[in-house]
Amino acid sequence: MGVSQPYREAWEGYWSATSDAPGEAIWDADPSLSAVPHSALLLPYADTSLPVVDLGCGNGTQTRWLAGRFAGALGVDLSHAAIAHARRADPEGVAAYEQLDLADGDAVRALAGRIGDTNVYMRAVIHQSDPEARPAVAAAVATLLGTRGRAFVAELTPASKAVLQQAAQGPQGPPPKLRRVFEHGLKPAGATDEEVPEVLRAAGLATLDSGDTVLPQTERLPDGTRIDLPARWFVLAPG
Repeated sequence: MGVSQPYREAWEGYWSATSDAPGEAIWDADPSLSAVPHSALLLPYADTSLPVVDLGCGNGTQTRWLAGRFAGALGVDLSHAAIAHARRADPEGVAAYEQLDLADGDAVRALAGRIGDTNVYMRAVIHQSDPEARPAVAAAVATLLGTRGRAFVAELTPASKAVLQQAAQGPQGPPPKLRRVFEHGLKPAGATDEEVPEVLRAAGLATLDSGDTVLPQTERLPDGTRIDLPARWFVLAPG
């Protein structure tokens, strides 16, 4: 199937207009705030002799950290421009990167056939996907796990919308990094509370552990408060 053309163009446009500066993307948090605590939740369940695939890797900040915890790391993203960012940021080739449409089942199955069972890290992809593509994204996680892989998935909850609306209503309007998200037509926190666990279940994934968290952003409110978006995390296994 694949994602819609407007969705693809929105992400390509966003990453094409983004500089290589760390933290330029609002979600490009330091690994100490993302991959490090998330891995602490995943590692008790995961076989680290398997590689890990970072789905929606963007510029690869988390992928590069994950490469030191697993047998290898591959970052994939819908956007060719994002993959170009990731490769420029990793001249030593700590991880590998390639373009992939998670809603394209044939492409996902081809990747799974190449790399075998793998662990998966996915941060904030389902909630901003087009509604019709969300089941395919969850199915991609299940396909890549095979029988031995384990996944960490974190997704924004609808409560994040209120935080973003508050941030956008400052005297100067949305802060610059958030304004760019809106200008490129990206739609954060689009899934309901029930939808994310349901699409994961429907994809045949079993929840081993879950909880509430926040996803720290690289943007701050006018008073200096960091924008932290409410989220829910899941550690998943093949059902």
